[in-house]
Amino acid sequence: MMRDIQLLVAGQAVAAEGGAIYTRTSPLDGGIATRAAAATPADACRAADAAHAAFEAWAGTGPNARRALLLKAADALQARADDFVDAMRAEIGSTEGWARFNVMLAAGMLREAAALTTQVSGETIPSDKPGCLAMSIRQPAGVVLGIAPWNAPVILGVRAIATPLACGNTVVFKASEVCPRTHALIADALVDAGFPPGVVNVVTNAPEDAAAVVAALVEHPAVTRVNFTGSTRVGRIIAELGAKTLTPVLLELGGKAPLLVLDDADLDEAVKAAAFGAFMNQGQICMSTERLVVDAAVADDFVARLAAKAATLVAGDPAEGKAPLGAVVSRSGVEHVNALIADAVDKGARIVAGGPASGLLMDATVLDGVTPEMRIYREESFGPVVAVIRARDEDDALRIANDSEYGLSASVFSRDIARALRIAGRIRSGICHVNGPTVHDEAQMPFGGTKASGYGRFGGRAGIAEFTELRWITIETRPGHFPI
Repeated sequence: MMRDIQLLVAGQAVAAEGGAIYTRTSPLDGGIATRAAAATPADACRAADAAHAAFEAWAGTGPNARRALLLKAADALQARADDFVDAMRAEIGSTEGWARFNVMLAAGMLREAAALTTQVSGETIPSDKPGCLAMSIRQPAGVVLGIAPWNAPVILGVRAIATPLACGNTVVFKASEVCPRTHALIADALVDAGFPPGVVNVVTNAPEDAAAVVAALVEHPAVTRVNFTGSTRVGRIIAELGAKTLTPVLLELGGKAPLLVLDDADLDEAVKAAAFGAFMNQGQICMSTERLVVDAAVADDFVARLAAKAATLVAGDPAEGKAPLGAVVSRSGVEHVNALIADAVDKGARIVAGGPASGLLMDATVLDGVTPEMRIYREESFGPVVAVIRARDEDDALRIANDSEYGLSASVFSRDIARALRIAGRIRSGICHVNGPTVHDEAQMPFGGTKASGYGRFGGRAGIAEFTELRWITIETRPGHFPI
């Protein structure tokens, strides 16, 4: 069911200036999936003003009151699971399973945020000054701007705002132009839970206005923190905008996750993890396995098993719900993957499963024999294709794993846990899993990357540090003695 989306400002659903709207079309049938308000920079600033006006009262709200609202929001989110399934299917071609997983994990993130409200704490610190009681305290930072993408829209939309709210900040949530209805449903759940007007504000905008709207929000004087999940290209732009006003920015950006299969790996387990990590949500996950770095001693066996598994991972219309894979989000996304495949094949790689697609339904594709001169060796595909890179030995596998500008997630498969841990410690990434897939997220974990995958950490107590101000406060308990 199509729905018109309005802005949420100071607790009210409002139109954009002049009643401007834009349409999001379905990636599968080209029909109108959603009509949404097309905010101007002035509209965005009104949302930031509303968040600023609500900040003092919300910051002064006790932790258990904030906890109760976040728990209600989790329940309200789950109650809308069917709506999320419909919205994600229409706007991004998602399967029902992926949509329901999004709702489940996002509800868990709200509950984890609820648990954090009483953990925004400080400490007393010994002072060399007699009679001086010194302490550190954490206080809400102010207005937090959260910018979320379309690929895991409920998970990443909730992540952008849950911990900031738990810490006593107010938020402006800039929804993705690709899935405005999906992101608006998150706001509906928060409104249902009873968050006060202005604590949560939502801005939607037409794609052509995104740069101006984001710039207006990042540079707004009330915005004290920004978090962005999305491409490295846009992340660099947002970091530059934040630098102009010295506004701290948390960035979770692109990835080219390696999964290392050592010569003593359990190949059946490695194949299961590789297939899940590479092809879940059509490979449109920041943590998706993009590179399978396989020891030459086991490569033939591994590739044969993976090719057989990938052959079962076909794409189908998500509305029918009969296939494990849904649609790639756009024709340009398919064209990008097709170009990477063609370039690799031209330079000597072999397609051992799947292949190029003519429409948005692309089956799981495996390329063997990928080498550094091929584009897919370095470029993020963000689609249902994975590259097999054969390594001479353990040291060569580690070298290949680190031969990337990205550093978000990684994985190592070996029956020797001490060996795998030693290698995991040498991989330059924010996340690494031993004998598990590169795609793994939990609300309480410190989530984030290194290098071109960004900086800062979402999740748990690490998130508290990102969205609060750490202050030093002293109390003098004796008369002062000074040299002048």
